[in-house]
Amino acid sequence: MPKRTTAFELVLPPRIRGIAAYRWLYDSLRSEILHGRLRPGARLPATRDLAGQYALSRGTIVNAFEQLKSEGYVEGNVGSGTYVSKVLPEELLRVRVGEGQRPSSPATPRRRFSGYGRRVRLFPGYENRPTRAFRSNLPALDLFPTSLWAQITARRARHISRNQLMRCDALGFLPLRQAVAQYLGTSRGVRCVAEQVAILSGVQEALDLAARLFLNPGEVVCLESPGYPGAALAFRAFGAKIRAAGVDDDGIRVRELPRRGVRLLYITPGHQFPLGATMTLPRRLQVLEWARQSGAVIFEDDYDSEFRYSGRPIPALQGLDRSGSVLYAGSFSKVLFPSLRLGYLVAPPDLLERLEAIKSLTSRHTPLLEQLVLSDFIVEGHFGRHLRRMRQVYAERLSVLLKEAKGELTGMLNISNVEAGLQTVGWLCPAISSESAAAAAAQRGVEVTPLNRYSYGKDAPEGLQLGFAAIDAKEIRRGIQGLALALAGLRSGSRIKS
Repeated sequence: MPKRTTAFELVLPPRIRGIAAYRWLYDSLRSEILHGRLRPGARLPATRDLAGQYALSRGTIVNAFEQLKSEGYVEGNVGSGTYVSKVLPEELLRVRVGEGQRPSSPATPRRRFSGYGRRVRLFPGYENRPTRAFRSNLPALDLFPTSLWAQITARRARHISRNQLMRCDALGFLPLRQAVAQYLGTSRGVRCVAEQVAILSGVQEALDLAARLFLNPGEVVCLESPGYPGAALAFRAFGAKIRAAGVDDDGIRVRELPRRGVRLLYITPGHQFPLGATMTLPRRLQVLEWARQSGAVIFEDDYDSEFRYSGRPIPALQGLDRSGSVLYAGSFSKVLFPSLRLGYLVAPPDLLERLEAIKSLTSRHTPLLEQLVLSDFIVEGHFGRHLRRMRQVYAERLSVLLKEAKGELTGMLNISNVEAGLQTVGWLCPAISSESAAAAAAQRGVEVTPLNRYSYGKDAPEGLQLGFAAIDAKEIRRGIQGLALALAGLRSGSRIKS
C-alpha cells in the first residue's frame, strides 16, 4: 500500500481540562486511527507543525508518537516521517460480539424532509464502461480533439486574470454568451442578443431553473410521450402534475394538450427524444398558437439538432415566437463531451432579472475556466470545424446502420431513417416486446433501450432506441448481426408457442 502524504492540518477533539497534554494527544491520535479517520499508510503531520498548531512542546509530541509506535499504531524513523501502520493491532480492532448477537449499527435518525426532499429521485448519469453497439446518447469521444482542448485550457490558465479568479457574472462569461448568441442566430434561427443567454451546467439545470420560476406544487406540466425522462423527474420533484401528449411524424399532437390550466410545456421539436422526428413548420405554428391562448410557457429543448443529415433545416421554435412564450435550451455535452457540464438557456428579456437572481442563489455561477476555454474554442473556429467533421462521420455511420439493417433485420425491426441526432429507433414486429428484445440482445453483447421506458401512460410503443454515433462501422455490423440473431430467436419462440 503506497504511503499517503498530506499538508492538511490534523483536527483533533478539544482537550479536556485536567488531562495531561501527552495523554490527550496519545488518546486522540489512537482514536483517529481506530475509527479509520487516519487510514493505514496515512502520514502524520510533522512534530514541528503539530507543536505550532496545538501550542505543545515537541517533546510532548515525540513522547506520544513513541508510545503509539511501541504499540504498533504508527511506524517510521527520524527524518522520514511518521505513518499509520499498514497492519494495526488485531486485538484492539476486533469487535467483541456476544454469541447469537449481531453487531449493532447506529440508529437512523427520524428526519422530516421537505416535499421536494421526499419527491426527488436520482437521475442516473453515464456509466463508465466500454462503448458497444448500440449505446445511445453518446458522441464519438475518441474523435474529440483533446490535444487542442488541452492547449487552449493551458493557455487560458496561464493568462487568467485576478478579476477572473475572483468572480463571474451569474448568467455567465459575456464573450461566451456573445459567441453562443451568434452561433444560435446563424445555425438555429434563434432570435436573441447575448444578454438573453444564460450559461448553465446543461439542460438539466435549465429545467430546474424553469421549474423554480414557474411551478408550484400541484400545477400541470405537459410532456411528449414517449419523451425525455430527465424532464419528468425534474418537474415531479417540484410537485408538478404530469400530463402527456402523444407524438406523430409531425411532432407533439396539439389536440391532446389541455386548453387551460397548463403552466409549462416541455418539447424537443428539433429532434424529438427518443423517436427522432423533426416537428414540421405547421405543427410549430399550432404549438405557438396553443401557448398564446392557454398562457403556458414553452420549454424548447433543442436536443441533438446540431447534427442534421437530410432535409431542410427548420428554424427553432423560439425564432418563430412573437409573444415571448418560449424558453430555449441546449447543451454542449452531446456536441463535445458529456463531462463538459456547459449549456445555455435563452430567455425573454422580462425573465432575465429573476433568472439571474435564482442562479445567484443556487450555484452562484457556472465554473469560469471551462467557459473561457469554450469561448475560445468557438471564436477561433474549432467548434464549427468539429461540428462539420462529426456531421460527416455520423452520417456515414447512420448509412452503414441502415444498409446493414435492411439486409439483416427485415421483417423483425423496421429502423427509421432519422434526419438528425445521435440515435434512431426501430419498430418491432407485433410478436416481439421491447423488453424481451432488449434482454435477448444484451445476452449477445448488444445494448438497446426499449422505447416503453420513455413513455407515460399505457400506450407504450414496441420499439428500440439504437445509438450509432459513438461506434464505428465494424461495431455497427457486429451489433446488427447480434441483434438479428436475438430477434430471430424470439420470433421463432413466439411461433412455437402459438
